[in-house]
Amino acid sequence: MNQPLQITADNLEARLRERLQPVRLSVIDESHQHAGHVGANDSGFGTHFRVRIASPFFTGKTRVACHRLVYDAAQDFIAQGLHALAIEIDTAG
Repeated sequence: MNQPLQITADNLEARLRERLQPVRLSVIDESHQHAGHVGANDSGFGTHFRVRIASPFFTGKTRVACHRLVYDAAQDFIAQGLHALAIEIDTAG
């Protein structure tokens, strides 16, 4: 049985690096800014993230297709409680 993934900026960044091989990547945990909102937890981390990413996998794809790639890479985290991703795609990467 697989152990649950700890939802941290470092783990999410590692997954995105593994799956999308970005040339630029920033993952910021903004959970503390969403205290009391839907999807927030009592810990103040691990639920709301901002991802800024440039990847060669985005070349020739629409913004929606790029977002899908990011969501696909993060699916295990989403299934375990990651509530929101603010994704900023840089297609010039």
